[in-house]
Amino acid sequence: MLNFLRDSISFQTFLIFLFIFLLIADYMKNRNPKNFPPTPFRLPFLGHIYLLDFKDPAVTVSKLSQRYGDIFGIHMGSMKFVMVNGMRLVKEVLINQGDKFLDRPDIPIDEEIFSKIGNPFNPQLKVTNAVANVICSLIFGNRFEYHDEDFQRMLKLMYEMTVLHGAVTSQLYNTFPSIMKYLPGAHHTIFKNWRLLKKFMQEQINKHKEDWNPSESRDYIDSYLLEISKDHDSDTFQEEHLIACSLDLMFAGTETTSSTLRWALLFMATHPEIQGRVQAEIDAVIGQARPPALEDRNNLHYTNAVIHEVQRKGNVIPFNVPRMASEDTYVDGYYIPKGTGIMANLSSLLFDKNEWKTPNTFNPEHFLKDGKFWKKEHFLPFSLGKRACLGELLARSELFLFFTCLLQKFTFQAPPDTTLTLQSLIGITVAPQPYKICAVPR
Repeated sequence: MLNFLRDSISFQTFLIFLFIFLLIADYMKNRNPKNFPPTPFRLPFLGHIYLLDFKDPAVTVSKLSQRYGDIFGIHMGSMKFVMVNGMRLVKEVLINQGDKFLDRPDIPIDEEIFSKIGNPFNPQLKVTNAVANVICSLIFGNRFEYHDEDFQRMLKLMYEMTVLHGAVTSQLYNTFPSIMKYLPGAHHTIFKNWRLLKKFMQEQINKHKEDWNPSESRDYIDSYLLEISKDHDSDTFQEEHLIACSLDLMFAGTETTSSTLRWALLFMATHPEIQGRVQAEIDAVIGQARPPALEDRNNLHYTNAVIHEVQRKGNVIPFNVPRMASEDTYVDGYYIPKGTGIMANLSSLLFDKNEWKTPNTFNPEHFLKDGKFWKKEHFLPFSLGKRACLGELLARSELFLFFTCLLQKFTFQAPPDTTLTLQSLIGITVAPQPYKICAVPR
């Protein structure tokens, strides 16, 4: 019978049959359940990739929300997400039903790398150096010198990985991992860098083991090694997990703050009148004789407003970190099946035209009321709920101290005959495009 069918059916007919079969299979696998949020027309196999602006995904989401409302579905290949916009629905999924959206979706590219004096300069590496040393002091118990080659190599690998996550081939890997793993692209550089970073972290752990004292924990690594020693058969505390968690802390504790500070310097250079007002307030409250302290924050109302406006306009994590429904549930009357990804569009809050006087303009007055600092409810760059940013307090302290120290001692300007751009670079974070700037001592 098989021989008869093989002889009777032409290769062209077979291909047509196979294509129709795959179309039906794709439809059956990815069709939306009853009462699922409204969804744009979906291409077979590709989903909604055809709609996505890879250079600025926020533009795509904004257009879709204008057409479909504050909640809609979106497919990226076989990955299915629900996007929620606006304060009401963001609070609904992150606070009111937060327990139902505590899980994280499986992102293929991240699954692969986790084992479960006035001259123009690019501030990226120097800013990242300073920020990274803060989290390094917590993880390793010490800071690294700026000329340390291993440390510099680690920072360059991290930055490259951050940028490459936004590459088209990396996004395609998340959509079609079984195909893209055989094709060249940025995703393979990410995997290579991750192996090198794991090696660096393993070396740091080995150094800790050489003089480790269980009765005296110097840092995060020591504390984790102590937990491993308590139960060698633990499924939770394992050295492989220590490597992954330490690198996770490095990424989370470095890139977002570094990107925000780079936005801050760029905004100051492009808004000299705002920079001058910040410096005048710093001079009046602190002066030049001592460095700023956290206690000064309550008296630096305009400076604090500028820092918050940098976070709002910089918008380094526009769609929050994705969540996943841990059980079947309903949001705004729509059915969300267990396992569906959920994204809270924080941009819809930070640029809400009904909440901000000039949402698309850098304007510190958004955070001032009668001359005093005033924080608005729609300002949620660190997310909210049970899985809000773990390092919010540390990040806010870093941003204030770094920013005020830099503005106390330097004036930031564009290099001669140069026009600075506010175009962004999409990666794990939304960072400014690489730029050169002049830091003129005051």
